[in-house]
Amino acid sequence: MDAADTIRSYYDALRDGEPLGPFFASERPADDAIVKFGLSERLVGTDAVREGLREQTATTADWAVDSRALRATERERHAWFSDAVEMGWTDTEREIRYEFDTRWSGTLELRDGDWRFVGMHVSTAGDR
Repeated sequence: MDAADTIRSYYDALRDGEPLGPFFASERPADDAIVKFGLSERLVGTDAVREGLREQTATTADWAVDSRALRATERERHAWFSDAVEMGWTDTEREIRYEFDTRWSGTLELRDGDWRFVGMHVSTAGDR
């Protein structure tokens, strides 16, 4: 699986409510090397990223993730990407549907034959 396939698999897992933590590299002892920025959070470190993703999966449903412009570039052990993604989900605690046009970018590293995210940034250009 190449880096672009890994990103698409992440989108599929998000849609399907599957665990997302395994897509991120595990970093020990330098735990703060892994970073994920979402629309409303900044998660630093493997534990924080994985806990944040577990919480997200537990409190959301009905994900729509529509990739519009995925571009991924690979080198020997590193890859980077950008994408424009229309996405939406339902907050199951508040019973509110959210929808956004978002921008994604990030970096992946090849670890034991698998591409893993070491950095991800998701943002929106408009007001929330």
